Amino acid sequence: MLYEPEGFDPKRWPESYWRASCPPLPACPPLAGRAKADVAIIGAGYAGLNAALELVERHGARVVVLEAAQPGWGASGRNGGFCCLGGTMLKPGTIARLHGADVAAEWERFEADAIARVADNLARYDIDAQLSEPGELRLAASARDWARMQREGGTLLDPALLRAEGVDTAVYHGGELIETGFGLHPYAYVTGLARAAQAAGVVIHGDSRVTRTEPVAGGWELHIATGRVEAAQVLIATNGYSDERLPRWLARRILPVMSNIMVTRPLTEAERNAQGWTRHLMAYDTRRLLHYFRLLPDNRFLFGARGGLSFRPAPVAQFARRARAEFEMIFPAFRAAETEFEWNGLVCLTASFAPYIGPVPGAEGLWLALGWHGNGVAAASEGGRRVARALTGARQAPPQLTRKPPPRFLFPRRPALRAGMALASLLEGPLRPRN
Repeated sequence: MLYEPEGFDPKRWPESYWRASCPPLPACPPLAGRAKADVAIIGAGYAGLNAALELVERHGARVVVLEAAQPGWGASGRNGGFCCLGGTMLKPGTIARLHGADVAAEWERFEADAIARVADNLARYDIDAQLSEPGELRLAASARDWARMQREGGTLLDPALLRAEGVDTAVYHGGELIETGFGLHPYAYVTGLARAAQAAGVVIHGDSRVTRTEPVAGGWELHIATGRVEAAQVLIATNGYSDERLPRWLARRILPVMSNIMVTRPLTEAERNAQGWTRHLMAYDTRRLLHYFRLLPDNRFLFGARGGLSFRPAPVAQFARRARAEFEMIFPAFRAAETEFEWNGLVCLTASFAPYIGPVPGAEGLWLALGWHGNGVAAASEGGRRVARALTGARQAPPQLTRKPPPRFLFPRRPALRAGMALASLLEGPLRPRN
């Protein structure tokens, strides 16, 4: 395990704004005794619940979902609420060069389908996820990044246009407006999916950590402290919170990375106008250890930062102080806005820089859907639907980019992660006010 056990303790809920501002889902009871299913799903997040809905609604399958905590405890209930393009760290040109233009075009269609999938889920299941303004802003953290952005083209905003458009900061050199995606309340979304799944006939067991998967005649048996589940097929959709012993093939093929979020008190109209940030638009910057932020519907400000190597209280507090200082540098007019909520969680990277949606090699009937690279709201939702189709025979349903099993990381991951973060900080330098 790369991090301390407290980061994986299902009894420790994050002190998040999301959970404080949304009616909780009634607790799903733990498994008691034995159960049978056509498909057992490990993980009640976006991927697992979308897969469950697809299997029940379109194929009439008997589905049991097993969650170590409760739906919404993991990344699906604690992320920044960015329903946007993403899911891989590979740029379109890199995908085309490595895998071909057809694969790049197929992935682009998948990204668009993924955003549409979330919108369809919200409408179909009547989920009030407090949607915010459509679109996303990519901000250049340096003059070099701005020059590169200008060479690449797109809908560009120089500093004067950023001010005119109501997205001004003291730091960024320009930005690109991406006219797709939207912000949402991630905990409302995942708990809404859980309610829809239960209404469709999916059985969800919370507080039911799977400790062992064992092949048996006709499928698999999953061992939980309070019972067993037999299923013809099993989907593991646990992303950054995966137990790498389930299955052992997964060991060293994923890299969970910490991400941290703070949310302020509601900003006054005077504060928003003084800063020049008045839009409820998703935004992120070009740094490797990126910042991501948006004004929420109630005018609180959400600010996220990647980084950190420990769930221990002292390092977590130290990183929170650093993130707060960067927030105040970027948005000096918001310095008086107190932090009312702060929490952290894990995103999941792979050595291939792409998700994996496919079978576990050498384990008939055992499937994986994970590795959303910090953009799982949309990608995991559609990825769950695609893996469900693959489970029922449409083996080409996942996009080709996601069908190749990721290799193992060659180096010890924790030292490599520490070195990578140090190198990124050295190469990019500290954030500085724009001249």
